[in-house]
Amino acid sequence: MRIVVIGAGAIGGAIAGRLASSGTEVTAVARGAHLAALQQHGLRLISPTSDDVIRLDAVGTVNEARCDAADAVIVATKSQDTLSVLRELERVAPSELPVACAQNGVENERVALRMFPNVYGILVMCPASHLTPGQVAVHATPVWGVLDVGRWPGSRDDGAVALATCFGAAGFLSDATADIALLKWAKLMSNLGNAVEALFVRDEDAATVLKLVRAEGHAVLAAMGIDIERGEALLIGRATTYQHQPAGTKRGGGSSWQSLARGAGEIESDFLNGEISLLGRLHHVPTPANEALRVAANRGAADAVTPGSLHASVVLDQLH
Repeated sequence: MRIVVIGAGAIGGAIAGRLASSGTEVTAVARGAHLAALQQHGLRLISPTSDDVIRLDAVGTVNEARCDAADAVIVATKSQDTLSVLRELERVAPSELPVACAQNGVENERVALRMFPNVYGILVMCPASHLTPGQVAVHATPVWGVLDVGRWPGSRDDGAVALATCFGAAGFLSDATADIALLKWAKLMSNLGNAVEALFVRDEDAATVLKLVRAEGHAVLAAMGIDIERGEALLIGRATTYQHQPAGTKRGGGSSWQSLARGAGEIESDFLNGEISLLGRLHHVPTPANEALRVAANRGAADAVTPGSLHASVVLDQLH
């Protein structure tokens, strides 16, 4: 089975690099300076115990990847790019192609199911960073992180087992699980603080905003009947399987922090805090803190603010 990884940034690059190192045939879809570096020099993949250059097939478009039914696709872009990527994939790939979403949030799989019947969710717990073209660092040991996988919305089939086997051979901890949706809901709760980490000085006000957005998230999921306590217990268990350690340099922050650091001009908060805002409106649960944080994050990304340069009082003042 060849695996096509669309979006070879921090997570996608780590997955593609490790799969290639373990003998899996891989094609990575990237863009810009990162694509040029991959094609010219290979992927430099750094961990706390290794620093390797990995040669892998890298192309600039989904069409160039030439997917067929024997392949599997892993989408590792930011959630705001999922729809456009899948539209491109739908035009050139067979409908039975397995599509797995290695992304934050819970919306990507729903988008994929509109176009492809064989969709898988991947729980991503991998402290990776990508700030330099051609280079990805993974700050985890002794495994490279956790990549649990299940057929969406919740079953363990042969496709999930096949992907988990590939991930395990590549050095990740990976189980095929029927609990994939619950695990990703729990991961969403932890990701509600991504914009806090990205935007704000780490002070008491930031801690207050973090507490508020997570409390709203729990209230929304309770209204939906989701057993988030069980999900978070499962997530904590998976988090104990590896330790965070510097890989080359200390990791500055998570995915949203890195979007600001790279000056990407956009951020994934619409699909994290915005998910809670949406669900709150659908289930009649107030979510003012998540909405204020979502708006602040989008403005910060558009204004190219420096990570950690704002004060969380901008959110608290709106709530008051």
